[in-house]
Amino acid sequence: MLSFIQVTAQSVKDSAFRIMMVNVHFSGQLPFGDLAKRYGADLGASGSFMCKTKHNFLLSTEVSYFFGRNIREDPLKNYKVGDGHQLTDNEGYPADLRLTERGWNIYANAGYMFTKLGHNPNSGLMVTAGIGWMQHKIKFYDANKKVAAVYGNLKKGYDRLSGGFALSQYIGYQYLSNNRLANFNFGFEFYEGFTQSLRGFNYDTGLPDTKRRFDVMIGVRLAWTLPLYKRIKDFYYN
Repeated sequence: MLSFIQVTAQSVKDSAFRIMMVNVHFSGQLPFGDLAKRYGADLGASGSFMCKTKHNFLLSTEVSYFFGRNIREDPLKNYKVGDGHQLTDNEGYPADLRLTERGWNIYANAGYMFTKLGHNPNSGLMVTAGIGWMQHKIKFYDANKKVAAVYGNLKKGYDRLSGGFALSQYIGYQYLSNNRLANFNFGFEFYEGFTQSLRGFNYDTGLPDTKRRFDVMIGVRLAWTLPLYKRIKDFYYN
């Protein structure tokens, strides 16, 4: 006769087992290579879905969005007056036009977790590498909508939209608490994009942009982790 059924979660501190994890990341990044000629430091927000196997191999997909206000390459500099510092609108008044950086990445990653360096068999130093796509552009915000050069689709001639094949690497520490209440990871992220212009040509130069770019980002990441623990059932009989 069945007396009762007890449902318990697998113990993180006792043994390694397969865990599905959802991560929400926040990061600060510095550009290098060709990317540093166009943008300055930026911020990033991303999410990933990761599977850690019983043998501590890691598989994940990641989507990230990065943004910033430090624009170093000004595609409208030829239209500025007053020693090249002031852009005027259609009526000849100073324009309220703001330039910002917008970009995104998507990657498939694989790696390994070194749990001997962790505080339990499901935590430790994690190292991953992946392949995917990097894309970025200059975003224009015309507050008064009075700058003809960036009205509607015309802005595509100036936004420097670029994209291409990219690589990613991450090294950090994954912490899964024994009581399952505090779960996070932190570390360093690296991205290398082999990009090029996705526009036909740039309106300000009147020339096609055929340059091959090498865009690099290095950042510090902090992530909140939601582990999806598998639950097991223990049956007790008389």
